[in-house]
Amino acid sequence: METVLDVYHEPYDKKRPMVCFDEGTKQLIGETRLPLPAQANRPQRYDYEYERHGTCNIFMFFEPLTAWRHAEVTDQRTLIDFAQYLQWLSDEVYPDAEVIRVVLDNLNTHKLAALYKAFLPEEARRLARRFELIFTPKHGSWLNMAE
Repeated sequence: METVLDVYHEPYDKKRPMVCFDEGTKQLIGETRLPLPAQANRPQRYDYEYERHGTCNIFMFFEPLTAWRHAEVTDQRTLIDFAQYLQWLSDEVYPDAEVIRVVLDNLNTHKLAALYKAFLPEEARRLARRFELIFTPKHGSWLNMAE
């Protein structure tokens, strides 16, 4: 926990940006009945029944010291997806950074080994050198500001 808190207290350094990363699966639902409209002294009312339309994933990026944030909705979350977003952070968002520090939880897909599943070894190694992963403690993912 102290490692995460220490990183949060460091001043901004554009050569060593710190970005919080999280992801979550969300259920997609639809209404089965039209809501009843609002009336005087009565808010709009929705029925508890819903129709399930599958799930989606949301990747969330947040750089607290600049207030930059970015969300991406995807169909899934895999090692390959994680690796591709690390490449995006490296090459598109922080191309001039020496090291990109990423605060994230200990999900099974959150490892630099994902880069080697997604890219050729030379590209994976290039990307791996650009990242420092800072994990929240077990049962401490609430420390991640992106959550």
